[in-house]
Amino acid sequence: MDFLELCRKRRSIRKYKPDKIPKAKLEYVLEAGRLAPSWGNRQCWRFIVVTDERKRRAISTRDWVAEAPAIIVGCAHPDLSGTMFGQRYYMLDMGIAMEHIILAATEQGLGTCWISGQFDEETVKRALDIPDGVRVVALTPLGYPAETPGPKGRKPMNEVVSHEKWQEPPS
Repeated sequence: MDFLELCRKRRSIRKYKPDKIPKAKLEYVLEAGRLAPSWGNRQCWRFIVVTDERKRRAISTRDWVAEAPAIIVGCAHPDLSGTMFGQRYYMLDMGIAMEHIILAATEQGLGTCWISGQFDEETVKRALDIPDGVRVVALTPLGYPAETPGPKGRKPMNEVVSHEKWQEPPS
């Protein structure tokens, strides 16, 4: 499958089969995250794979997230990333790494759903022994999809792209 086909195929999955994820597929997905670019190549991230059902339930605020056979927790060390012009890059670094994970999972026939802001960071940190100074940026359930959502609408190209200068989209 080519890259645009992969991007078109990716969906937010909210229902998962209970089937265990083969080790080779999990390692493939994690390798994609490991290879992601980062600010100054500092690689400020850590990924925690949570398969224990009690822990999955402890860190999830939604039942469907905990029902996936695994949750990947994306953590970042803000101090190990960069800051330039008042912008801290750890969120961007983690976002790129998680998107690599999500697209690799799609390629492997696995489902994911980007979760940010829909979890209690302190609860996740306590449950997974994440140290102070490390931020939990995002989570994704990981498993075989038990649903096939259709495509979401996308804005046309002329509403999201301009050339040489800012232009408001046509009305």
